[in-house]
Amino acid sequence: MNPSPKRYPLKDERDQQIDVQAKSHALEYVIAATQILTVLCLIKGNPAWRGSLSLLFFGIAFMLFYKYQQYTAKPYRQVGIVFLAIGVALLVWFAVAG
Repeated sequence: MNPSPKRYPLKDERDQQIDVQAKSHALEYVIAATQILTVLCLIKGNPAWRGSLSLLFFGIAFMLFYKYQQYTAKPYRQVGIVFLAIGVALLVWFAVAG
């Protein structure tokens, strides 16, 4: 007798909500850790604070872009573009200046 192949249940709406909430909570902790890293770099005089701070601006921008996709309200996109530009500027400044 051959064992039957394992069947995995299909993901339902509850599973999708749990995945979204898990990613959201994980992102909140990553944001907190990034903020702590930024402050530590500033205190120690390490120029990596620019790169670390740029990650926070990227996160805000992408969150606003997602909200724009859901609500189609232009202010989300416009403010997201501003935060994205700030993030890119900080990242370029870090890359060039070190």
